[in-house]
Amino acid sequence: MSIRAVISRVLRRSVPEKPKKESVWDALPAAQWLVIGLGNPGATYTATRHNIGYRVVDELMRRYGEHFIGVPGVRAKVARTGVDEHGVLLVRSTTFMNESGLAVAPLATSYAIPADHVIAIHDELDLPAGKVKIKIGGNENGHNGLRSISEQLGTRDYVRVRVGIGRPDPGQNVVEHVLSAPSQGSLTGELLEDAVRTAADAVEIIARRGVPAAQNEIHGR
Repeated sequence: MSIRAVISRVLRRSVPEKPKKESVWDALPAAQWLVIGLGNPGATYTATRHNIGYRVVDELMRRYGEHFIGVPGVRAKVARTGVDEHGVLLVRSTTFMNESGLAVAPLATSYAIPADHVIAIHDELDLPAGKVKIKIGGNENGHNGLRSISEQLGTRDYVRVRVGIGRPDPGQNVVEHVLSAPSQGSLTGELLEDAVRTAADAVEIIARRGVPAAQNEIHGR
């Protein structure tokens, strides 16, 4: 070690250390799972099919009595809860749907949560209204929220909880369908509430017992 280095070390030891500034991550306990419900922020989109992921996260928040907090530097609101002994980070992005990955990637990196422990809850055109299915990986099938997450994580190998919203009626395009509120007879009332509860159940089972157990139980409903 050089004399200069020795002097520098002595000087550092002789100066009292400043109290360490607590980061936002210090305030959030550890988590093994990251759960994001996909949607668009703002009152305009609250009741739309595209926001069903938000509704599922809201149901989980209600079950565990949690409240969101903002995260400086990250475009998301988060809440930390526990499913039995498993820590879960509930996330609602403050971006629009097509930038959802900007909320997921920084949180997953900071918590060292691998992609297969990231759960994205989203609306699914290719499932009948109200049906819930679970899978890992696969194509995004035109879903901009999933595409953003895949790009930001650098992989498609994360968990998807897919909530069916059905295909548009004849004469209605896909954008109109997903950005409109469910109409009578499709995904309203008890059918909508059942789908939200089932998707929230799916997240809990995944956190407790893994994806295969959740698929076995949820796909039979």
